[in-house]
Amino acid sequence: MDKTLEIIGSVVGIIGILTCLVAGINRMTGGHYLFGYEIVTLFTGGIGLMVMGCLTKLQAITLNLNRRP
Repeated sequence: MDKTLEIIGSVVGIIGILTCLVAGINRMTGGHYLFGYEIVTLFTGGIGLMVMGCLTKLQAITLNLNRRP
């Protein structure tokens, strides 16, 4: 279970980073919309994904520490 949570946390975090990068690059080039969404909305969604990844990995660490004698 711990390994699965770590993998899920890493994948979700990477997707969040990529979403923020795409939104940031698009905004710096002068775009306000991407795929019909505002750039700020995509950036906020990327931040949410990164936070979810961090919390998932934190849960995996907590589960691992609680199993130790």
